[in-house]
Amino acid sequence: MIRKIVIAIVYMSTIGMYAQDGTVSPYSFFGIGDLKNASTVENQMMGGIGMYADSIHLNLRNPAAYGKLGLEVMDKEGLVTYTAGVSNKQYRLKSFTEEEKSSITSLDYLALGFSLGKGLGMGFGIMPYSSVGYNLVNEQTNASGSLTNVYTGQGGLNRVFYSVGYEVLKDVSIGATVNFNYGTLENQRLQQIDGVQFGTFDRRSSRVNGFDFNYALNYSPIIKDRYRLHSSIRVNTQGNLVSTNDRQIGSFSVATGGNIEEIDVNLDAQNLKNTELKIPTTTTLGLGYGEDYKWFVGAEYSFQAMSSFENVFLGADSVRYNDASSIALGAFITPDHDSFTSYLKRVTYRAGLRLDKTGMIVNDVDINNFGITFGLGLPLGRSFSNLNLGFEIGRRGTTRANLIEESYFKFNVGLSLNDRWFQKRKIN
Repeated sequence: MIRKIVIAIVYMSTIGMYAQDGTVSPYSFFGIGDLKNASTVENQMMGGIGMYADSIHLNLRNPAAYGKLGLEVMDKEGLVTYTAGVSNKQYRLKSFTEEEKSSITSLDYLALGFSLGKGLGMGFGIMPYSSVGYNLVNEQTNASGSLTNVYTGQGGLNRVFYSVGYEVLKDVSIGATVNFNYGTLENQRLQQIDGVQFGTFDRRSSRVNGFDFNYALNYSPIIKDRYRLHSSIRVNTQGNLVSTNDRQIGSFSVATGGNIEEIDVNLDAQNLKNTELKIPTTTTLGLGYGEDYKWFVGAEYSFQAMSSFENVFLGADSVRYNDASSIALGAFITPDHDSFTSYLKRVTYRAGLRLDKTGMIVNDVDINNFGITFGLGLPLGRSFSNLNLGFEIGRRGTTRANLIEESYFKFNVGLSLNDRWFQKRKIN
């Protein structure tokens, strides 16, 4: 068991040394990139809601849920839960005149959670926080000829987290998560004029790191003997990120692509060598209702003061921010989790939808996202472990104002495995 934990820690440390190419979205051009969904497949398939907690699944969005680990399976003393998820996302990118297709496969999360005794749990793991991956071409024609700008970007931020949750009173749990975010954002613009043998480039790189914290309170009392009310409030505090920046400008040969001249810009003189990125606080309120082990339905509302966000080094003139908000609905049903005669009755069926107002305004147009989710939780034998399959269909952006509309289909695979991490010896 210890060997398994050590292998998992080493693996997490290794993948955390670089940022994945986790997106091909043109909207990753803005801010700190395309923000990832920080939840397991189980939660993602219920519209991304995070209020629900049980004893055998990790809830990466809600640290108070760690207080539920092992509560209904205390015969499994020292229960440990491993969870990991990967996804494949198919994009259709459409402008007013053109259409392209692309796809990306990425690791979404890897985490461990421990039951430390009745009502106390902890966990840690790693996941991508944001991803940058775009290739945009802008062509303009004027009296001087045809001017072409090519914008490319890559990189992103990873997140390492540690969470603890505790049931302080019956049906009342609190929790906290500390997140350390780190990575590199790289952006480049190439510019050339038709018929001119040299072009110019502008490369910018930001090495970013910093902390944020997530606090949660869950209240889930039994109502009418067997039905349970689920309520939660979560506050993800302002992320205070520090960015160390570099910039190079110069010229290149259009024929060969080789650099002719390269100059390191003195960012200290512009007070841009070290800048701050403040990711505004997000507050989430959730309310749900259900019957333990059988069914659940819930809704969440989140809001974030994105109007205060600014990236002074990588900012773009075409973007500004308003306050962001999100509404999510989700549900699941398990026909009979104890059935011995029918495997399908032990399967958990999940579905949900969400509407995100991202707060991003590009060319004076709001960029919103709408998604429909559904999936299956497949039990692995008669254990507490399961394989989770999820699907999401959605759309973000618009073709108005020379923008790009993203239609996407996402397929998720997640594993939730349960075992003992500590067991008393019976024979010396």
